[in-house]
Amino acid sequence: MTTLLEAREVSKVYQMGATTVAALDRVSVTVDAGEFVAIQGTSGSGKSTLLNVLGGLDHPTGGEIFFDSKPLAPLSKKAMARYRRQSVGMIFQGFNLIPTMSAEENVGLALAFAGVRGGQRKKRAEDLLGRVGLADRLTHRPTELSGGEQQRVAIARALANQPRVLLADEPTGNLDSTRAHELLALLRAMVDGDGLTIVMVTHDHELAKTFADRIVLMKDGRVAELETR
Repeated sequence: MTTLLEAREVSKVYQMGATTVAALDRVSVTVDAGEFVAIQGTSGSGKSTLLNVLGGLDHPTGGEIFFDSKPLAPLSKKAMARYRRQSVGMIFQGFNLIPTMSAEENVGLALAFAGVRGGQRKKRAEDLLGRVGLADRLTHRPTELSGGEQQRVAIARALANQPRVLLADEPTGNLDSTRAHELLALLRAMVDGDGLTIVMVTHDHELAKTFADRIVLMKDGRVAELETR
């Protein structure tokens, strides 16, 4: 297996007034291409911070992040923005959809930012929504969709620019258990069928155990344990 994403001895320190908080303390994690990795831990264990530095949303205080064996640290602001836009897709617990736009328009907006033109943009948005089971919901706005459907739109949008890795921060946090299982079965199918790489933060051990290849358990900003399916 080829390592696609790696955190090497990564630390992240925040200064909160007079207090120094170490959100990450020399964390080393590798993620192989085509692997589904779940990150677990209690609140404050550093799991979301790790996801943010992997996605280039935050910079580590120490250590390095590598994507495809290349370090992110030397990237210019422009190159880092390109990394976030093209190489990495991100979904969150909140769906972050634009309420005045239809499902198709929400996905199309991500394509527009990448310079995809009108007709091609519409077709690709339709294809992506079809892939996540929403072919009959193209013109529906977020308020007309269930929570599970909104998260599927968010996944379609995250996959719009064909990223190599999908980073998911508590993607099932706002869903009931049935919808959560459906959503993760969809993500698992993308790993198995398309070779997509997924790193997911979740508090739900049962979901992680069922769908992920490997679980990274974090505690107090460190990797406490690794669990393989």
